[in-house]
Amino acid sequence: MPILIFFLCHWFGSLFCQTFFLHRYSSHKMFAMNKFWERFFYGFTILVQGSSFLNPRAYAIMHRMHHAYSDTEKDPHSPHFFRDVWEMTMHTKQIYLNYAKYNVEPEKPFRGKYPEWPLMDKIGNSWLVRILFGIGYFLFYLAFATHWWMFLLLPIHFFMGPIHGALVNWCGHKYGYANYDNEDHSKNTVPLDFLLMGELMQNNHHKSPNSVNFAKKWFEIDPTYPLIRLLALLRIIQLKRT
Repeated sequence: MPILIFFLCHWFGSLFCQTFFLHRYSSHKMFAMNKFWERFFYGFTILVQGSSFLNPRAYAIMHRMHHAYSDTEKDPHSPHFFRDVWEMTMHTKQIYLNYAKYNVEPEKPFRGKYPEWPLMDKIGNSWLVRILFGIGYFLFYLAFATHWWMFLLLPIHFFMGPIHGALVNWCGHKYGYANYDNEDHSKNTVPLDFLLMGELMQNNHHKSPNSVNFAKKWFEIDPTYPLIRLLALLRIIQLKRT
């Protein structure tokens, strides 16, 4: 039971940081928050994503490119130009590193103000820190795993952030249905979307990229949206669009 709880907490905690902080805040500015809360969620993202921390600036630039070039050859991660999800992920990784590790200036349309915290970026991107997180995951499993096959979950912990990104970009542009004609291949993958906290409603999101609620039909549920409304009610964030 401890292993299951730990895995689910890591899975959904990492997902929340990706969809709430990296995607809806850093990339789209769907809501505002003061400097204290921005740095709180910045640090929380490093803590929760751990060994697979994704730099907010690099993530945001790449995601804006994805919207601008959706399912074209310039799209950083369209599944329709790669043989498999691994090839797509490796291509995405190189573009990501250009903006995270080497701090390359993006094209003019994608320049702007992104969350930046150089000290925490250095910590989160450090191989030493990533390895220490990995060792921590292993030690937890060593202490609480009751069957050998549980250790097969460890690679998911090590690469949690990129795994979530690969699932969203591959499945969200290949499988499911479309509510709107966005002139791309974006799809809504319901009900699997619940496991990705709203991120698999790609067709809805590409239709209204600045809408904080990714669900549009009566049978669609965006699990992150109620959490965002709660944070707005607590005055931690200020919604710009609904």
